[in-house]
Amino acid sequence: MDDLTIQPLTQERWKDLVALFGTRGGASWCWCQYFVQTGRDFSMDRDANQRALRAQMVSAQRPLGLLAYGGGVPIGWVALGPLGSYQRLTASRSLDDVRGSRPVEDVWRTSCFVVKVGRRRRGVSTALLRSAIGFAREHGARSLEGHPVDVDARTGRVGGDELYHGTMSMFVAEGFREIGRTSPTRPVMELVL
Repeated sequence: MDDLTIQPLTQERWKDLVALFGTRGGASWCWCQYFVQTGRDFSMDRDANQRALRAQMVSAQRPLGLLAYGGGVPIGWVALGPLGSYQRLTASRSLDDVRGSRPVEDVWRTSCFVVKVGRRRRGVSTALLRSAIGFAREHGARSLEGHPVDVDARTGRVGGDELYHGTMSMFVAEGFREIGRTSPTRPVMELVL
């Protein structure tokens, strides 16, 4: 897309994120809280999750993600940050089995991709991932990880809402390598920065 721009989430861009997440689909109720919270702390309450992300944004020392704009309109999002800021991921035994004794310090993680319906399959997620690499590097990350879906290993059609982790092919195209799998269709990918 020729008119695609990527910008960090700031308080001034909060309304753009609200517009992008809308009122339908997983992003509209999760607000990227699933990986930040664990167990009973996580709720499917749209308003509570939206307030939580807003509070995290206000108190964060750096942006919590990147927004993609097409023609000046918000059309995509990637949430990313230090692995230690995602409680569910650091508490995951299956990820521990893959990561082993790898150090957590200076490791960043992409957690969620959102692309507006009608703008999918046009390279928006790839552009967001490419920008996430630069953003993580600028903020001192030693490596960037993702946990995408290996679409080729799946049987049947994969719906757009299932791809909020991104696709393995998109990570491979940006130079990530697989360090293990938590299931036959879920590789853990890493790019050393």
